[in-house]
Amino acid sequence: MEHVIRSVRADEWPLVKELRLAALRDPAAPMAFLETYEQGAAHSDEFWQDRALGASAAGSGDVRQFVAVAPDGRWDGGVSVLIERPDAEVRFGEAVDVHQAHLVGVFVRPGARGTGLAEELLRAGTDWAWSWAEPRIERVRLYVHEDNARAAAFYRRIGFTATGRSVPVPGDPSVQELEYAVERAV
Repeated sequence: MEHVIRSVRADEWPLVKELRLAALRDPAAPMAFLETYEQGAAHSDEFWQDRALGASAAGSGDVRQFVAVAPDGRWDGGVSVLIERPDAEVRFGEAVDVHQAHLVGVFVRPGARGTGLAEELLRAGTDWAWSWAEPRIERVRLYVHEDNARAAAFYRRIGFTATGRSVPVPGDPSVQELEYAVERAV
């Protein structure tokens, strides 16, 4: 693969912003993200600086964003990983009684789709989660809009299974986000 998969650095906030706004412009964005392009574009530079810092190795440690960097420096995709602890506030979905990682913001630019890039990004995120010694991460989860069959099929293909848990989409309780997870191998 010609892309380099790595975590973001705090000073790369303009690229973090550009990738997120590209994701929010994607036709699948209404099913894939809980934010509109207009909401994302309205955030201040300080917001994006804080977001990049928090998702970098220099941040709190509980969040990491991985990106796929093309040879020309363009970011062609990304995923963020949130470490969730049973005794902490749940950011989205239901709480569970184990330490887990939550994958969010999965995006690959249309021109890079079908190349294995999404799988490599998810592998980097899950490998990072499994590398935690304390707390030991027992499962990695993500949520998929109930109408996003393409994404659900992809996640199943790489080993995620539907857990049977779901949560209503914020702003539209008639639609569900379905939880998929992969459990830690012993």
